[in-house]
Amino acid sequence: RGNNINNLRPRMQGVNKGDVAISLPTMQDHKSYSRMATETSYSSKPLNASRDNIQSLESFSQLIYVMMGLAGFCILLGLMSMGTRAGYMILVLLICIGSFFLILYLAQWIIAAPDNDPQMRKISDYIREGAQGFLSVQYGAIATMAAVVGVVIFFIYLFRASTTKQVSKTTLAILTTLSFYLGCFCSALAGYIGVWSSVRVNIRVAMAAGAKNYMTCFLLCFRGGALSACLSASMCILGICILYLLVHIIFVDFAGMPVHEVPVLLAGYGFGASFVALFMQLGGGIYTKAADVGADMCGKIEMDIPEDDPRNPAVIADLVGDNVGDCAGSMADVFESIAAEIIGTMILGASLGHEAKVENIEAFIFFPLIIHAFDLVVSGAGILAVQSRGRQEPPLDTMLRGYMVAMVLAIIGFVATTRMMLYTAVAPSAWWHFSGCGIVGIITSYLLVLITKYYTDYAYSPVIGIARASKSGHGTNIIAGVAVGMESTGMPIVVITIALMISYTLGKTSGLPGNAAGVFGTAVATMGMLCTAVFVLSMNNFGPIADNGGGIVEMSGQGEEIREITDMLDAVGNVTKAASKGYAVGGSALACFVLFQAFLDEISILIGKPFQNIDIANVEVVIGGMLGVMTIFLFTGWSMAAVGATAEKVVDEVRRQFQTMPGIMATPQTQTPDYNTCVAIVTKGALGAMVKPAALALAMPVIVGFSFRIIGSYTGQPLLGLEVVAGFMMFGSITGLMMAIFLDNSGGAWDNAKKLVEKAGEKGTEQHKAAVTGDTVGDPFKDTSGPSLHVIITTMSTTILVLGPLFAAY
Repeated sequence: RGNNINNLRPRMQGVNKGDVAISLPTMQDHKSYSRMATETSYSSKPLNASRDNIQSLESFSQLIYVMMGLAGFCILLGLMSMGTRAGYMILVLLICIGSFFLILYLAQWIIAAPDNDPQMRKISDYIREGAQGFLSVQYGAIATMAAVVGVVIFFIYLFRASTTKQVSKTTLAILTTLSFYLGCFCSALAGYIGVWSSVRVNIRVAMAAGAKNYMTCFLLCFRGGALSACLSASMCILGICILYLLVHIIFVDFAGMPVHEVPVLLAGYGFGASFVALFMQLGGGIYTKAADVGADMCGKIEMDIPEDDPRNPAVIADLVGDNVGDCAGSMADVFESIAAEIIGTMILGASLGHEAKVENIEAFIFFPLIIHAFDLVVSGAGILAVQSRGRQEPPLDTMLRGYMVAMVLAIIGFVATTRMMLYTAVAPSAWWHFSGCGIVGIITSYLLVLITKYYTDYAYSPVIGIARASKSGHGTNIIAGVAVGMESTGMPIVVITIALMISYTLGKTSGLPGNAAGVFGTAVATMGMLCTAVFVLSMNNFGPIADNGGGIVEMSGQGEEIREITDMLDAVGNVTKAASKGYAVGGSALACFVLFQAFLDEISILIGKPFQNIDIANVEVVIGGMLGVMTIFLFTGWSMAAVGATAEKVVDEVRRQFQTMPGIMATPQTQTPDYNTCVAIVTKGALGAMVKPAALALAMPVIVGFSFRIIGSYTGQPLLGLEVVAGFMMFGSITGLMMAIFLDNSGGAWDNAKKLVEKAGEKGTEQHKAAVTGDTVGDPFKDTSGPSLHVIITTMSTTILVLGPLFAAY
């Protein structure tokens, strides 16, 4: 391909530069044209044994076997290093191995589905090559930036104060840098696996829809998302176990470090995961929405052609974007959320156990790892319980039934785990207080999903109101959508605040030391909320897979009755994506509170005295808070501007092709669009535009912390930099939470309002055009800026956690 970004135009083998890469059916008689596979031919096809499928499955299986081997090796090392105290880690690793077997089963089940329709195969291959081409360039850019940041972290740690006497600055610098790189690698691999799965499932979804096999079509969408979700969580847990074991062997066994100081040394892993997730979510979000906006503006609004119409030059870029944005970005997002929450809770658990002098401190340290390992068990059961009863049952109801199975098992497992691990003679009743905290978190997650469903599903009044407003024009559609988004922030915030209050109170009254126990209670609630994360992420990945399958159906010229199946699944996918975003932003908000308290604990260890209270009446702290709020708004503006600027280039190119290649719209069609150019434009635009917003989010905490450290050193306030950066962190997180909910829900509501208008048979009307405008405006809201804010608020927190000691003027 070469190193020139302009040459990064994915092509199928044997296609030369300048040639048309795909030969698609003409559209002169779209409704009568149908090459759909019959139900008989679909069900009679043998297991697909193509060379590509065999190689794909073999390569994937080898990766899984390597991970199983690593888990087994860690079990042996744990027994050698920790002896009988390794029981918790062994249990976690055994569950991971079991999860890898489930992943292999899902992969084999998916690959066995037919994918040998020649026309669909061409389109699917092109989407796959486009996605892999973008990821290869994006990963190259991220790897370069991560290498530089890792070197910077190494030199910074050579000069920062150490939180433990047993570790030299040089050793701490090496450890933190290596853990940062490990977090980067695992997060990037999670994103890649998300795309690997989705680009192989999409054609199978289209084939099942073509055969009118609704139940298989539904299961392929869901299990395709479940495969990558299970693998992402398993890798996250395995990575933390490997790092913990490494630190334990080197520093506890050989250097004599107290075990409660180990979790603080894992912060680099969370920072690495957040670093990669930021660029993947932001870059993928810019890519997918720039292509989507460009395709919609020129195709649906100007040329009045259907969505995913093969005559639209931007349609392939749009379908590629579903994979690199919605799948890869979401995978890395949830990966870093779980990593940050586990490490933050391990720090708090170690601090509480040490302060309370419990008899088994490692139980408090490993508690979050055990809970998230059980997430793999309960979500796996929920995934296998998802079985459609046919088209008469709404797809969302099918998934929610499986979610209820996972929730019930999660509640049972949570209570049993807290009794097993958090019972202590110091406070015999503490375990059931923390069980209550976990149940509060589980209920909170379910309420957030239901609230988001209400505001984004076209069965309810908010979306119906936007569709109704579209009758009077484009402006009223936008006003109604913004109003729904603003209103939708109310109930989630009320639910989150109630959850925080109840969990803090339960923890504080547990009998363990007051404030530390209260904060640990909120951390346990966060774990409760995220203990079904694998299942929710499976629901999230359902949407882009269904969307891609629908695109292949449309581009291969299938009949309307076939597209109805994928349209129904796609509409539900919009709701599940929106609900998953509500769940993710709620989890990020609670995780940020955990990380904030972990930061305070880290500084308390550093300075040798409690650092718990931040005076917001202090003008410097107010300034830090205002800068945190500004960062959120500035990031949102820059990320949206990046989508708009890239979309403008796509629009110009699509208009140029329609004008200079009239055969595209001729009847019969005599020219095929140049899809490659649009793919190259969006690739170059997304990778270039993601740097500025991401640099802002990474640099601002450091600039604020260092600036006020200098001011504090001259004014006799050695902790001023820490206090100001704490204000920056808290105010920024709260603002990011509110902004993300607004953007996610308004964008989702606009999207489904458009689908509601289309479902009513109003395609091509002025009402439909107004609804398309709203959907276009909402695209960067819900798929670029909103999801990126989920990562931003945890990235800022992990940055401060890793670099916090640098901001003290000692």
